[in-house]
Amino acid sequence: MSAKTRVPTAINGGPYGQAWSAKADCLQSVTGLILGIFLLFHMHFEASILLGKETFFHMVQFLEGSMFSSTDHGFPIVTKIISVIMLVIVAVHAATALRRFPTQLGQWRAMRGFMSSIKHKDTQLWFWQMITGFLLFFLVSAHLATMILNPEIGPHLSAERVYHDNAWLLYVVFLPIVLFHGIVGLYRVILKWGVSSNRPLIRTIAHVLIVYLLCLGTLSLVTYINIGMELVLPVQPFIPN
Repeated sequence: MSAKTRVPTAINGGPYGQAWSAKADCLQSVTGLILGIFLLFHMHFEASILLGKETFFHMVQFLEGSMFSSTDHGFPIVTKIISVIMLVIVAVHAATALRRFPTQLGQWRAMRGFMSSIKHKDTQLWFWQMITGFLLFFLVSAHLATMILNPEIGPHLSAERVYHDNAWLLYVVFLPIVLFHGIVGLYRVILKWGVSSNRPLIRTIAHVLIVYLLCLGTLSLVTYINIGMELVLPVQPFIPN
């Protein structure tokens, strides 16, 4: 005769039960989608440096609202506000994702055993997304904190940050991790919410995007380093002809 185990009501449907879990799951997907789309735009925005200093300068001014300025210069506070908003979204995304993390040694062992016995590609992607997500909580926070404290962006000022302030050390680690996590996250959201059921096609697109953005980001980073090497301290902001 088996004994019955009484489960508290809160676990069945209270604030920490199934109702909250469904809301947190939805919130995790929404914030992840926002971050993933932002990543795609941000990578191409940064890559405008490949088209020259003037192109990047005018891109920055436009995104910072130069059309609302009498001097045709943008407002750096826009970058600071966007950075604060993205930091909040990152915090919400991380908080909702943490509930999926194994918290006990036995859970880690069970998960590793399952992954060893059943070679499931999506399970392996989820595992590495969990690891990269943990790392990104610190890497993204460091990147956004820099932009909040020093929101000045420009061909020379950004190159100074990358080269003379040694931010390239952060970005070399940051770039592959954020690309893997972001693109795999978009892949999982597409499948999870039924946007497409063609798993092989979506996985192939995700692989191509990761390679493409990694090449694009690497070229951009090398360009910033090369510009930074040519700068003389103290660095003067870039002024277009």
